[in-house]
Amino acid sequence: MIKVGVTGALGKMGKEVVKAVSEAEDTELVCAVDIFNTGEDIGSIVLGKPNGVKIESDIEKAINNSHPDIMIDFTQPKTIYENIGIYMANKVKSVIGTTGLSEEQISKISIMSKEKNTGCLIAPNFSTGAVLLMMFAKQAAKYFSNAEIIELHHNQKKDAPSGTAIKTAQLMAESNNNFKTGNCPETELIKGARGAQASSNIQIHSVRMPGYIASQEVIFGSAGQIFKIKHDTMDRSCYMAGVLLSVRHLYENNDFIYGLDNIM
Repeated sequence: MIKVGVTGALGKMGKEVVKAVSEAEDTELVCAVDIFNTGEDIGSIVLGKPNGVKIESDIEKAINNSHPDIMIDFTQPKTIYENIGIYMANKVKSVIGTTGLSEEQISKISIMSKEKNTGCLIAPNFSTGAVLLMMFAKQAAKYFSNAEIIELHHNQKKDAPSGTAIKTAQLMAESNNNFKTGNCPETELIKGARGAQASSNIQIHSVRMPGYIASQEVIFGSAGQIFKIKHDTMDRSCYMAGVLLSVRHLYENNDFIYGLDNIM
């Protein structure tokens, strides 16, 4: 049985993770960390029945009290780098769903993982459909001269562009080094009108709107044709298969991984 802890257990994603870990046959929820409802039973709040796991506010104390094999983290961009440092210092493997890490931070985490001999998997997106979109976009990028990304999320998402959009652009850039072929010189009459420029001149446009969970569309263009790839998230439960896949991988392996596509 894989012993799992969840940080950010009372967040929208955290609650789904608590349910998924509790229901899977090969995982056991041993600790729940959140800044709210400290001392209360996480099962009573999320599962509708007590399970004996009390919410703790201190990650390190939770680890020392319950000795999880793996911590799953869906918290905040401003705290995630520090959280990963705590997991590494305590030799606990971690599955990271919190986005907002910079390339420099991800590089440092990779080095830290090797130095501490402690596995870590960071995924911008755990939806198998969204990961397939990224993989297909990388393939399509070989055949189109121009491309832009539109990502849409709920209006409580704090980072922009999304980690999924950034990762998608990085993968596409491996296949093509310039996605503005033939564009005329551009002048933005309002700053930001053309979105943010990512790898290989890919423009990323971020939309934040109530009603959305997550959606991404990659638009490719070349002479005489437009090709679109789109993925929509209808319910956060779609992420759980990817989360559990990551947990099972790390339980059997001790490596650093960035992107769910590397284990699918």
